[in-house]
Amino acid sequence: MNVPEIRTEAGRVRGRAEDGLAVFRGIPFARPPVGELRFAAPQPVPAWEGVREALVFGPPPPQSLLLGPPSNAGDGDDWLTLNVWSPRPEAGAAVPVMVWIHGGAFQFGHAADPAYDGARLAREAGVVLVTFNYRVGVEGFGHLRGAPDNRGLLDQVAALEWVRANIAAFGGDPARVTVFGQSAGGASVAALLAMPGAAGLFRRAIVQSGSGTFFTPAPAADVMTEIAARTGHEPTVADLREVAAAELVVAADSVSGDMRPYAGRWGAAAHTAVPFSPVVDGEVLPRTPFEALAAGTGREVELITGHTWDESRLSLVLEGRLGTVTGEEAEAALRALAPDPDRYRRAYPDASAERRYELVTSDWLFRMPSHRLAEAQAAGGGRAHAYELVWAAPGLDGVLGACHSLDVPLVLGNRRGSLSALLLGAEPPADTDVVARHFVTAWAAFAHTGDPGWPAYDTRRRAVAVFGTELTITAYPEEASRVLWAEHAFAPLPLT
Repeated sequence: MNVPEIRTEAGRVRGRAEDGLAVFRGIPFARPPVGELRFAAPQPVPAWEGVREALVFGPPPPQSLLLGPPSNAGDGDDWLTLNVWSPRPEAGAAVPVMVWIHGGAFQFGHAADPAYDGARLAREAGVVLVTFNYRVGVEGFGHLRGAPDNRGLLDQVAALEWVRANIAAFGGDPARVTVFGQSAGGASVAALLAMPGAAGLFRRAIVQSGSGTFFTPAPAADVMTEIAARTGHEPTVADLREVAAAELVVAADSVSGDMRPYAGRWGAAAHTAVPFSPVVDGEVLPRTPFEALAAGTGREVELITGHTWDESRLSLVLEGRLGTVTGEEAEAALRALAPDPDRYRRAYPDASAERRYELVTSDWLFRMPSHRLAEAQAAGGGRAHAYELVWAAPGLDGVLGACHSLDVPLVLGNRRGSLSALLLGAEPPADTDVVARHFVTAWAAFAHTGDPGWPAYDTRRRAVAVFGTELTITAYPEEASRVLWAEHAFAPLPLT
């Protein structure tokens, strides 16, 4: 393959041929959101003359340092860039397109992370693979007077608009775009399904362990007031535009570390220790995905949605709390999160205190919201396919179970990076590739045809694909939890 050069709407870009793929990194899809554009909606990229080298990833946006500095990251403020891996970089090839949205609790994450390299999935699935940065933390999700809410989601829409306008030149089919993401990325995919501004930008969607928290404006404003106060400022664009992004990151991280004492004000949200979520603001995001899908919004989009069996186990391990959760802590979580604590205890009579804690936190934040999307899509007249991952992560001698984020290295196929090493171990066992093959085969089939290989979900049979070393189709395995949460609305969280 020769050195690839493509004309985009803004100008020509030159990538690199790598192992049978044409790879382009760091292509801007919006202007740098700094200076007068800081805290504004993304703006179009000015055209350039000549050929722009697209060889290195763009720098990450400002983000939380709670898990350490971002890996494989460059410098600069040209944060809003994207990357393309194409097996057939010629106009007219019409290859299906998959657009990945990374997770990171709306606080961190960037497309240069080795865990999100798109080469293996592009090659094995036969798709054009796109990844991109979006603003996180205060820059992308802080509720500021004088700024639009959900700027990170608006960045995602801008990236998808770039795909629609330009991907055919890279060999992609703009009529067959699948957007997929995990955790906060999965919640972003769900939000896009409910956003008028994203309508028509993708045909298919995959929500992997999408987090279920959405804010009303009141708690979002109160959280941002607290963050701004720790810098000595008011939560307004005029006041914070001159505050260094790094200073706001430190303030937001300090609030994140102190969230549990705010349970009286921030309610259930304080239990996540995550100060940012998409805001149901009535404009960018008019209502939650659960409500929107049930009303028929997005019924024309084919959907896969699912979760892992032990969603909360990873956070317990990372926090050093595995094996130490007390009965008092479990009861506090039940009171704060469960629709009916007594019914939870009766539904799981043999569960230890720690297992009850895991169940209710997993159900509230990931498992039931992910599954509720399938139910809402079916109720609204659309098609959804549901799944659960039950294969246990081999890392740390198997104590992680089928934990949150385990699906990321299985789907994208990357074994580099600290998270993959933690989840899979230094030498992943042979069945790692078996489970990964189940995911890649299903995701590829869905991107190509809309059919992942198992029946669509309906509220009578509740057919679900269970991913282990074998791929089996069964009735939804978490029926006890589903019944407990059946009447829970997953409404946007208020200020209590």
